[in-house]
Amino acid sequence: MSVAAILLPVFVLVFLAFALLLLLGGRRKAALAAGEVDRELAPLDDRAWPANVRQASNAFRNQFELPVLFYLVVTLALVTRKADIGFVVLSWIFVLSRFCQAFVHVTSNEVRWRFLSYAIGFGALVLMWVLFALSILLAPVIP
Repeated sequence: MSVAAILLPVFVLVFLAFALLLLLGGRRKAALAAGEVDRELAPLDDRAWPANVRQASNAFRNQFELPVLFYLVVTLALVTRKADIGFVVLSWIFVLSRFCQAFVHVTSNEVRWRFLSYAIGFGALVLMWVLFALSILLAPVIP
């Protein structure tokens, strides 16, 4: 696999984090302008913000949970040259699931759909780690 093919899902996921940060900033600015924020609580308590701001904040925060393990396995697979077509397909499944989860998070916030997209991404990530670990552990030993 080419480096570009392996890293494109990473670039797309980073774009999602930036997009969510911009959305969060816009929602915070609008909430402040509308007087919907308890300015005393806001620095330390998310409950000071309206629900739509907390949704965007949670969606942004989620980009630094499971995706950290995604970034790590992609980096390791790239460096060790263990990323094949199956690995890249699983990468795209993970990234698409993150987009779905973020979309649900910032719109309806329906827990059932959010969990489904999370579970699909989690499953893809687990498979990526298992395949990567097996490719390393079962590699022939060269004397």
